[in-house]
Amino acid sequence: MSKITAPSVRSSKVRNGSDPLVMVTAYDAPSARMADEAGVDLILVGDSVAMVVLGYDDTLQVTVDDLVHHTAAVARAKPGPFVVSDLPWMSYHLGVDDTVRNAARLIRAGAQAVKLEGGRKRVRHIEAIADAEIPVMGHLGLTPQSMHQMGGFKVQGKTSEAALALVADAKAIVAAGCFSIVLEGVPDAVAKMITDSVDVPTIGIGAGADCDGQVLVFHDVLGIEDRVAPKFVRRYASLKADGVAGLTAFAADVRTRAFPSEAETYHLSSSEADALQLYGGGKLSS
Repeated sequence: MSKITAPSVRSSKVRNGSDPLVMVTAYDAPSARMADEAGVDLILVGDSVAMVVLGYDDTLQVTVDDLVHHTAAVARAKPGPFVVSDLPWMSYHLGVDDTVRNAARLIRAGAQAVKLEGGRKRVRHIEAIADAEIPVMGHLGLTPQSMHQMGGFKVQGKTSEAALALVADAKAIVAAGCFSIVLEGVPDAVAKMITDSVDVPTIGIGAGADCDGQVLVFHDVLGIEDRVAPKFVRRYASLKADGVAGLTAFAADVRTRAFPSEAETYHLSSSEADALQLYGGGKLSS
């Protein structure tokens, strides 16, 4: 498979004959290796690590330090997919200097691009990142970092006015330098309208089948996370159930002394065992 780069992603429009892009999240080296071996196109080191791995109720708790830590873990696996890291909440909401500095930290940690949420209000931040020669991915629709303003995790673009605003946002951030856009939690007709209106690929999550690609969270796809899932999640494995079954069997074997077996135990050579026994016997008799 040829090397995936920001320019190759940018040119991946289904309407031009490209296959849909496949993106999954990954937060550490083992998951990055799995994504690599599965042949996905992009890995997102998402701020969703807050909810999926770190136990928070939303994405607002993670910091740039957290994303640097997880990005570096993914990068150490040297995965073939293109690695994108999220700029977390308040890492790009103040000045453009802070935005570029934080983006650079993620690149130094091993990311090949960064992602930020928001439309026209983010244009100057996107331009600054792009001017620093850092590829930047946009994110429109349901933007989790804006959950309080949106009143929770709710589908966006449900009115014609809101839909047209999202189209305008998409055009603006592409003009500012985004090489692709994640569309989250929007009606399929709206996602199609946005996809048709821009020359960069859209990657959907809860945005229907007409996007140029799809992304899901690693733990959702594999069933590591088995709590109530959003409507758009499809589970392709049941790793939590398999894992619980394996740990239960391990606990039972430990308690009944079935583990470890002779084959799973290190042994001294017979001569060393004899010498140890003699030494031990001598010590006991003194």
